Amino acid sequence: MTTYAEAWKSAAEPFGRMIFAVTGLVMARLRRLAVAFQHRHDATVLLRFDDRMLADIGLTRRDVREAFSEPVWRDPTDLLAERVAGRWPSRLRPRPSGVLSVVPEVGRVRTLGVPRPLV
Repeated sequence: MTTYAEAWKSAAEPFGRMIFAVTGLVMARLRRLAVAFQHRHDATVLLRFDDRMLADIGLTRRDVREAFSEPVWRDPTDLLAERVAGRWPSRLRPRPSGVLSVVPEVGRVRTLGVPRPLV
């Protein structure tokens, strides 16, 4: 036979799990919103770039304006990254392992022209 306390505990347990799950979802949304606001703040630097500087990174002034015309809770850097990826798909693909790198690695001595080790 179950006592009143045991019955109450078994009835409240699913409700507690539901509250915990809902709280987790709300916290995840709030974190995502905070990241979007931070990225929006960081991306305002692009508004001060001239057309030549924007072209160097694969963007146009129109791309930047469209990214900032999105609703405030959306991350403008997602749209900007999509635009750059659409224009420069070959730059975003990983290089084959046999391709030589001309950029020396920081923190390790490495001569130019030596293939990079696979990681």
